[in-house]
Amino acid sequence: MSERREDILKGLPVLKAPDAIWISIESALDRPISPRERRPWWPRWTFALAAAVVLAGVALYWRASHRTHWEVVRTVGSQQRREMIGAGDWLQTDASSTAEIRVGTIGTLKISPETRLRVLTTKPDEHRLSLQHGEISATISAPPKLFFVETKSATAVDLGCQYDMRVDDEGNGLLKVTLGWVAFDWRGRESLVPAGASCRTHASLGPGTPFFDDAPARLKTALDQFDFSNGGEASLRTILDASRVRDTLTLWHLLARVPEQLRPLVYDRMVSFAAPPPTVLRDKALALDPQTLKMWKDELAWTW
Repeated sequence: MSERREDILKGLPVLKAPDAIWISIESALDRPISPRERRPWWPRWTFALAAAVVLAGVALYWRASHRTHWEVVRTVGSQQRREMIGAGDWLQTDASSTAEIRVGTIGTLKISPETRLRVLTTKPDEHRLSLQHGEISATISAPPKLFFVETKSATAVDLGCQYDMRVDDEGNGLLKVTLGWVAFDWRGRESLVPAGASCRTHASLGPGTPFFDDAPARLKTALDQFDFSNGGEASLRTILDASRVRDTLTLWHLLARVPEQLRPLVYDRMVSFAAPPPTVLRDKALALDPQTLKMWKDELAWTW
């Protein structure tokens, strides 16, 4: 416990006191004192010392409430070691070790063996790290868009969830969501991944199209070809043929990713599973009107 206090004190930020405090102190020290008012010299210095103690307390509270460092528990065999990690620090596990990070007050991050990551930001409104390679498991309970994990090919944006993610040195990887939702972003391309679904990411292409883990094998194979191997129309037709009602998750994303002339194929397959709401008009959906697509997604999500 004493080591933890020492770590906190060493990391205390240098804070600039409000001008009003120093004006009050200087006034108290420099004000002429009449013989009638004269008192021993020590009360004035006691006041200055008290002010300094108050400032130190404010700094300590600021530090504790903002949690600029995260607690880490490293495990090697049966041995555990606690430490603190902050913005700019690296954490690496080898083949025989694991770690668990307490991400401020919003959740935990389990680090698998042979994983390397760096903490980027530990602010109250932004918790961000970079996963260089390896595998992590995140459990986050917080409002959306507070926790971010960057990789070379995509950024996982937490929407209140639990997920596993692995990535290699080049940036190829897989996101698997077990609770809630995750947005997988890269250069304006976004994949929304709900619980029970996964999404691959490629070093030079970014996140692929999300799919449910229980989707037919041939759908997943064709989707991989379409996303990362120029599968084209042949792969798309296999995806459409193999899709189920629940796979409108995949089809909704594909509507905006296929060539314009192929959009009607995707639209018609989606409509075959369930009629869209009256507000979702065919011409607007095919034109990728953002509001129309959002309304359709919100309706389809009930089956996801």
